[in-house]
Amino acid sequence: MSVRIAIRTDEVEVPRFEDSLNNLTVSLGREAVFTCVVNDLGSFRVAWLRVDTQTILTIAAHVITKNHRIAVNHSDRRVWFLHIHDVRQSDRGWYMCQLNTDPMKSQTAYLDVVVAREGANVTLRCAAHGVPTPTVVWRKEAGDLLPTANFSDALNNSVSGSVLQLVKVSRLQMGAYLCIASNGVPPSVSKRVMLVVHFPPIMTIQNQLVGAKEGDTIHLDCHSEAFPRSINYWTINDQIISNSDKRFEINAIERGYEVDMRLKIKKVGRSTFGTYSCISKNSLGDTDGTIKLYSLSGKFEEMQYNEVGDFDEAPDVGELEALKRSAAPAHSYPLVFCVALYIVL
Repeated sequence: MSVRIAIRTDEVEVPRFEDSLNNLTVSLGREAVFTCVVNDLGSFRVAWLRVDTQTILTIAAHVITKNHRIAVNHSDRRVWFLHIHDVRQSDRGWYMCQLNTDPMKSQTAYLDVVVAREGANVTLRCAAHGVPTPTVVWRKEAGDLLPTANFSDALNNSVSGSVLQLVKVSRLQMGAYLCIASNGVPPSVSKRVMLVVHFPPIMTIQNQLVGAKEGDTIHLDCHSEAFPRSINYWTINDQIISNSDKRFEINAIERGYEVDMRLKIKKVGRSTFGTYSCISKNSLGDTDGTIKLYSLSGKFEEMQYNEVGDFDEAPDVGELEALKRSAAPAHSYPLVFCVALYIVL
Protein backbone atom coordinates (compact mmCIF):
# COMPACT_ATOMS: atom_id res chain seq x y z
CA MET A 1 0.00 0.00 0.00
CA SER A 2 1.25 3.39 -0.80
CA VAL A 3 0.14 6.73 0.59
CA ARG A 4 0.26 9.85 -1.50
CA ILE A 5 0.26 13.18 0.28
CA ALA A 6 -0.49 16.29 -1.69
CA ILE A 7 0.87 19.56 -0.33
CA ARG A 8 -0.41 22.85 -1.76
CA THR A 9 1.66 25.93 -1.33
CA ASP A 10 0.47 29.49 -1.95
CA GLU A 11 3.45 31.67 -2.35
CA VAL A 12 2.75 35.16 -1.02
CA GLU A 13 4.96 38.02 -2.11
CA VAL A 14 6.37 39.88 0.87
CA PRO A 15 6.48 43.69 0.45
CA ARG A 16 9.88 45.29 0.53
CA PHE A 17 11.25 48.81 0.45
CA GLU A 18 13.11 49.71 -2.71
CA ASP A 19 14.86 52.88 -1.55
CA SER A 20 15.71 54.37 1.80
CA LEU A 21 13.61 57.21 3.20
CA ASN A 22 15.52 60.49 2.74
CA ASN A 23 15.92 63.19 5.37
CA LEU A 24 14.44 66.57 4.46
CA THR A 25 15.45 70.15 5.19
CA VAL A 26 12.67 72.63 4.48
CA SER A 27 12.27 76.36 4.99
CA LEU A 28 9.54 77.48 7.33
CA GLY A 29 6.22 77.88 5.53
CA ARG A 30 7.12 75.61 2.59
CA GLU A 31 5.91 72.08 1.84
CA ALA A 32 7.74 68.93 2.95
CA VAL A 33 7.21 65.72 0.94
CA PHE A 34 8.48 62.34 2.12
CA THR A 35 8.66 59.56 -0.52
CA CYS A 36 8.39 55.88 0.39
CA VAL A 37 8.81 53.29 -2.41
CA VAL A 38 7.36 49.81 -1.76
CA ASN A 39 7.50 46.82 -4.10
CA ASP A 40 4.95 43.97 -4.07
CA LEU A 41 2.65 45.61 -1.57
CA GLY A 42 -0.21 43.26 -2.40
CA SER A 43 -2.95 43.35 0.24
CA PHE A 44 -0.70 44.97 2.82
CA ARG A 45 -1.01 48.64 3.74
CA VAL A 46 1.33 51.58 4.15
CA ALA A 47 1.06 53.90 7.16
CA TRP A 48 2.84 57.15 7.96
CA LEU A 49 3.63 57.96 11.60
CA ARG A 50 5.17 60.80 13.59
CA VAL A 51 7.81 59.00 15.67
CA ASP A 52 8.41 61.75 18.26
CA THR A 53 4.79 61.90 19.37
CA GLN A 54 3.84 58.30 18.40
CA THR A 55 1.03 59.71 16.26
CA ILE A 56 -0.51 57.81 13.32
CA LEU A 57 -0.79 60.29 10.47
CA THR A 58 -2.16 58.18 7.62
CA ILE A 59 -3.18 54.59 6.81
CA ALA A 60 -3.29 53.63 3.14
CA ALA A 61 -4.91 56.59 1.33
CA HIS A 62 -6.72 57.90 4.42
CA VAL A 63 -5.54 60.74 6.67
CA ILE A 64 -6.03 59.75 10.31
CA THR A 65 -4.67 62.79 12.12
CA LYS A 66 -6.81 65.89 12.56
CA ASN A 67 -3.94 68.04 11.34
CA HIS A 68 -5.35 69.67 8.18
CA ARG A 69 -1.83 70.31 6.86
CA ILE A 70 -1.18 66.57 6.38
CA ALA A 71 -2.01 64.83 3.08
CA VAL A 72 -1.17 61.48 1.49
CA ASN A 73 -1.24 60.13 -2.06
CA HIS A 74 0.38 57.35 -4.07
CA SER A 75 1.32 56.22 -7.54
CA ASP A 76 -0.01 52.72 -8.39
CA ARG A 77 0.25 51.75 -4.69
CA ARG A 78 4.02 51.63 -5.12
CA VAL A 79 5.28 55.15 -4.49
CA TRP A 80 3.73 56.73 -1.38
CA PHE A 81 3.96 60.43 -0.58
CA LEU A 82 3.44 62.15 2.76
CA HIS A 83 2.80 65.89 2.35
CA ILE A 84 3.22 68.39 5.17
CA HIS A 85 1.94 71.76 4.02
CA ASP A 86 2.93 75.14 5.51
CA VAL A 87 5.75 73.60 7.56
CA ARG A 88 6.09 74.88 11.11
CA GLN A 89 8.84 74.59 13.69
CA SER A 90 6.75 72.06 15.61
CA ASP A 91 6.92 69.71 12.58
CA ARG A 92 10.65 69.17 13.10
CA GLY A 93 11.38 65.54 14.04
CA TRP A 94 11.36 61.89 12.94
CA TYR A 95 8.78 60.39 10.54
CA MET A 96 8.16 56.72 9.71
CA CYS A 97 6.87 54.83 6.67
CA GLN A 98 5.51 51.53 8.03
CA LEU A 99 4.22 48.28 6.49
CA ASN A 100 1.76 46.09 8.41
CA THR A 101 3.71 42.92 7.75
CA ASP A 102 4.55 40.35 10.43
CA PRO A 103 7.03 41.33 11.66
CA MET A 104 6.43 44.98 10.89
CA LYS A 105 8.77 46.74 8.46
CA SER A 106 9.57 50.42 8.63
CA GLN A 107 11.83 53.24 7.53
CA THR A 108 12.46 56.54 9.29
CA ALA A 109 13.69 59.96 8.20
CA TYR A 110 14.18 63.33 9.84
CA LEU A 111 12.51 66.62 8.94
CA ASP A 112 14.54 69.71 9.76
CA VAL A 113 12.97 73.15 9.55
CA VAL A 114 15.31 76.02 8.69
CA VAL A 115 15.21 79.18 10.78
CA ALA A 116 17.74 81.98 11.17
CA ARG A 117 19.40 83.33 14.28
CA GLU A 118 19.48 87.10 14.58
CA GLY A 119 22.72 88.45 13.12
CA ALA A 120 23.18 85.53 10.69
CA ASN A 121 23.43 85.84 6.92
CA VAL A 122 20.53 84.30 4.99
CA THR A 123 20.30 83.38 1.31
CA LEU A 124 16.93 82.73 -0.33
CA ARG A 125 16.99 80.97 -3.72
CA CYS A 126 14.24 80.53 -6.26
CA ALA A 127 14.43 78.52 -9.52
CA ALA A 128 12.01 79.13 -12.38
CA HIS A 129 11.71 77.38 -15.76
CA GLY A 130 9.70 78.19 -18.87
CA VAL A 131 9.77 79.30 -22.51
CA PRO A 132 10.73 82.08 -22.91
CA THR A 133 13.07 81.98 -19.91
CA PRO A 134 11.27 83.73 -17.04
CA THR A 135 12.63 86.60 -15.01
CA VAL A 136 12.49 86.38 -11.22
CA VAL A 137 11.76 89.18 -8.76
CA TRP A 138 11.80 89.01 -4.95
CA ARG A 139 9.36 91.09 -2.92
CA LYS A 140 8.33 91.27 0.73
CA GLU A 141 4.68 90.24 0.99
CA ALA A 142 3.83 93.09 3.36
CA GLY A 143 5.39 95.60 0.95
CA ASP A 144 8.25 96.52 3.31
CA LEU A 145 11.58 97.68 1.97
CA LEU A 146 14.02 94.86 1.35
CA PRO A 147 17.31 95.06 3.28
CA THR A 148 19.62 94.86 0.28
CA ALA A 149 21.39 97.21 -2.12
CA ASN A 150 20.48 95.36 -5.34
CA PHE A 151 17.10 96.95 -5.97
CA SER A 152 15.30 96.70 -9.26
CA ASP A 153 13.10 99.78 -8.88
CA ALA A 154 13.22 103.24 -7.39
CA LEU A 155 10.96 102.30 -4.48
CA ASN A 156 13.51 99.80 -3.16
CA ASN A 157 10.86 97.17 -2.52
CA SER A 158 11.83 94.47 -5.01
CA VAL A 159 15.00 92.70 -6.12
CA SER A 160 15.69 91.07 -9.48
CA GLY A 161 17.37 87.69 -9.68
CA SER A 162 16.87 84.17 -8.40
CA VAL A 163 18.99 84.78 -5.26
CA LEU A 164 18.12 87.15 -2.44
CA GLN A 165 20.92 87.67 0.07
CA LEU A 166 20.14 89.13 3.49
CA VAL A 167 23.11 90.18 5.62
CA LYS A 168 22.92 90.10 9.43
CA VAL A 169 19.17 89.58 9.56
CA SER A 170 17.22 91.14 12.41
CA ARG A 171 13.78 90.56 13.85
CA LEU A 172 12.52 93.45 11.73
CA GLN A 173 13.10 91.35 8.60
CA MET A 174 10.88 88.51 9.73
CA GLY A 175 7.92 87.75 7.48
CA ALA A 176 6.85 86.31 4.14
CA TYR A 177 8.93 86.80 1.00
CA LEU A 178 7.53 86.24 -2.49
CA CYS A 179 9.53 84.88 -5.41
CA ILE A 180 7.62 86.00 -8.53
CA ALA A 181 8.44 84.55 -11.97
CA SER A 182 7.12 85.89 -15.28
CA ASN A 183 8.01 85.48 -18.96
CA GLY A 184 5.34 87.51 -20.74
CA VAL A 185 2.98 84.53 -20.94
CA PRO A 186 0.23 85.01 -18.33
CA PRO A 187 -0.16 84.24 -15.58
CA SER A 188 2.89 85.01 -13.45
CA VAL A 189 3.62 82.42 -10.78
CA SER A 190 4.95 82.94 -7.27
CA LYS A 191 6.25 80.98 -4.31
CA ARG A 192 6.06 82.14 -0.71
CA VAL A 193 8.96 81.70 1.72
CA MET A 194 8.54 82.49 5.41
CA LEU A 195 11.63 83.90 7.11
CA VAL A 196 11.69 83.47 10.88
CA VAL A 197 14.44 85.02 12.99
CA HIS A 198 15.23 83.56 16.40
CA PHE A 199 16.55 85.69 19.25
CA PRO A 200 16.57 85.53 23.07
CA PRO A 201 14.18 87.71 25.08
CA ILE A 202 14.80 91.36 25.81
CA MET A 203 12.82 93.43 28.30
CA THR A 204 12.18 97.17 28.44
CA ILE A 205 10.48 99.09 31.25
CA GLN A 206 9.55 102.77 31.20
CA ASN A 207 8.98 103.24 34.94
CA GLN A 208 11.09 101.23 37.36
CA LEU A 209 10.09 103.25 40.42
CA VAL A 210 6.38 103.66 41.16
CA GLY A 211 4.81 105.32 44.17
CA ALA A 212 1.24 104.75 45.36
CA LYS A 213 -1.04 105.31 48.31
CA GLU A 214 -2.86 102.55 50.09
CA GLY A 215 -6.18 101.91 48.37
CA ASP A 216 -4.95 103.06 44.93
CA THR A 217 -5.30 100.97 41.77
CA ILE A 218 -1.95 100.74 39.97
CA HIS A 219 -0.78 99.28 36.65
CA LEU A 220 2.78 98.01 36.17
CA ASP A 221 3.96 97.59 32.56
CA CYS A 222 6.78 95.72 30.84
CA HIS A 223 7.52 95.20 27.15
CA SER A 224 9.08 91.91 26.02
CA GLU A 225 10.47 90.84 22.63
CA ALA A 226 11.43 87.22 21.91
CA PHE A 227 11.23 84.48 19.31
CA PRO A 228 10.47 81.60 19.62
CA ARG A 229 7.47 82.72 21.63
CA SER A 230 8.39 83.33 25.25
CA ILE A 231 6.84 82.28 28.53
CA ASN A 232 6.04 85.40 30.54
CA TYR A 233 5.13 85.81 34.20
CA TRP A 234 5.35 88.16 37.19
CA THR A 235 6.83 87.83 40.66
CA ILE A 236 6.50 89.93 43.81
CA ASN A 237 9.44 89.80 46.20
CA ASP A 238 10.69 86.68 44.34
CA GLN A 239 7.35 84.86 44.67
CA ILE A 240 5.51 83.94 41.45
CA ILE A 241 2.16 85.70 41.14
CA SER A 242 -0.62 83.24 40.39
CA ASN A 243 -3.55 84.02 38.11
CA SER A 244 -5.78 83.06 41.03
CA ASP A 245 -4.27 85.72 43.33
CA LYS A 246 -7.22 88.07 43.87
CA ARG A 247 -4.95 91.04 44.61
CA PHE A 248 -3.82 91.14 40.99
CA GLU A 249 -5.02 90.94 37.40
CA ILE A 250 -2.53 89.74 34.79
CA ASN A 251 -2.86 90.67 31.12
CA ALA A 252 -0.65 90.24 28.06
CA ILE A 253 -1.14 91.68 24.58
CA GLU A 254 0.82 89.80 21.88
CA ARG A 255 1.84 91.33 18.55
CA GLY A 256 4.06 88.90 16.68
CA TYR A 257 7.28 88.60 18.65
CA GLU A 258 6.31 91.51 20.97
CA VAL A 259 4.38 91.17 24.22
CA ASP A 260 3.03 93.99 26.37
CA MET A 261 2.88 92.64 29.93
CA ARG A 262 0.56 94.46 32.34
CA LEU A 263 -0.01 93.74 36.01
CA LYS A 264 -2.99 95.42 37.65
CA ILE A 265 -2.83 95.86 41.42
CA LYS A 266 -6.50 96.14 42.28
CA LYS A 267 -6.06 97.75 45.69
CA VAL A 268 -2.64 98.81 46.93
CA GLY A 269 -1.95 97.74 50.49
CA ARG A 270 0.86 96.70 52.81
CA SER A 271 1.09 93.25 51.17
CA THR A 272 1.51 94.71 47.69
CA PHE A 273 4.47 97.03 48.31
CA GLY A 274 7.85 95.66 47.28
CA THR A 275 9.85 94.58 44.26
CA TYR A 276 8.07 93.25 41.19
CA SER A 277 9.79 91.37 38.39
CA CYS A 278 8.47 90.73 34.88
CA ILE A 279 10.20 87.63 33.50
CA SER A 280 10.43 86.34 29.92
CA LYS A 281 11.93 82.99 28.87
CA ASN A 282 12.34 81.05 25.64
CA SER A 283 14.62 78.26 24.38
CA LEU A 284 17.45 80.75 23.69
CA GLY A 285 17.58 82.47 27.06
CA ASP A 286 15.72 84.52 29.61
CA THR A 287 15.62 88.05 30.98
CA ASP A 288 13.72 90.07 33.56
CA GLY A 289 12.99 93.61 34.59
CA THR A 290 12.25 95.02 38.04
CA ILE A 291 9.79 97.61 39.25
CA LYS A 292 9.77 98.89 42.84
CA LEU A 293 6.41 99.89 44.28
CA TYR A 294 6.73 102.12 47.37
CA SER A 295 4.30 103.85 49.67
CA LEU A 296 3.51 107.54 49.24
CA SER A 297 2.63 109.62 52.30
CA GLY A 298 1.27 113.19 52.25
CA LYS A 299 4.44 114.47 53.96
CA PHE A 300 6.68 112.80 51.44
CA GLU A 301 4.70 114.16 48.49
CA GLU A 302 5.03 117.72 49.83
CA MET A 303 8.74 117.28 50.29
CA GLN A 304 9.13 115.72 46.87
CA TYR A 305 7.67 118.69 45.02
CA ASN A 306 8.82 121.58 47.28
CA GLU A 307 11.87 120.81 49.39
CA VAL A 308 13.97 119.37 46.59
CA GLY A 309 13.97 122.82 44.96
CA ASP A 310 15.99 124.25 47.89
CA PHE A 311 19.17 122.61 46.56
CA ASP A 312 21.54 124.82 44.62
CA GLU A 313 22.23 121.86 42.38
CA ALA A 314 20.20 118.76 41.58
CA PRO A 315 20.55 116.39 44.59
CA ASP A 316 22.26 113.09 44.06
CA VAL A 317 20.65 109.74 44.79
CA GLY A 318 22.19 109.50 48.27
CA GLU A 319 20.69 112.83 49.31
CA LEU A 320 17.25 111.87 48.05
CA GLU A 321 17.40 108.56 49.91
CA ALA A 322 18.34 110.41 53.10
CA LEU A 323 15.35 112.73 52.64
CA LYS A 324 13.02 109.79 52.14
CA ARG A 325 14.27 108.02 55.27
CA SER A 326 13.82 111.14 57.38
CA ALA A 327 10.34 111.78 55.96
CA ALA A 328 9.05 108.22 56.16
CA PRO A 329 7.15 107.19 59.35
CA ALA A 330 8.70 104.49 61.49
CA HIS A 331 6.27 101.86 60.29
CA SER A 332 6.69 102.48 56.55
CA TYR A 333 8.60 100.26 54.18
CA PRO A 334 12.16 101.19 53.09
CA LEU A 335 12.22 103.45 50.06
CA VAL A 336 14.63 103.02 47.20
CA PHE A 337 15.29 105.68 44.61
CA CYS A 338 16.91 104.15 41.58
CA VAL A 339 16.47 104.98 37.93
CA ALA A 340 18.10 102.47 35.64
CA LEU A 341 17.14 100.67 32.47
CA TYR A 342 18.60 97.29 31.78
CA ILE A 343 18.21 95.81 28.32
CA VAL A 344 19.42 92.25 28.05
CA LEU A 345 20.29 91.24 24.51
